[in-house]
Amino acid sequence: MMLLMGGVTTVAIAAAMAIIYSQNGLKSIHLYIATGLGIGFAMLLTGALMSLVFMSSGTGHDESVDDARPPEWDRHD
Repeated sequence: MMLLMGGVTTVAIAAAMAIIYSQNGLKSIHLYIATGLGIGFAMLLTGALMSLVFMSSGTGHDESVDDARPPEWDRHD
């Protein structure tokens, strides 16, 4: 899953760089570095967290958690 997300991230960074270059021309190299790192970090972190959610759900960890609320809280009078 992370390999797929890495590929999607690479394509998104390349597209963002192309859009920035087409609209602004050649600006400071720091603009492109910051944009690439920001997009890359955000997308890879999102992919990692979604992978953990799917893995947790698939292995049964979500169902094994007990509800700590007392039963009387579930009554609807």
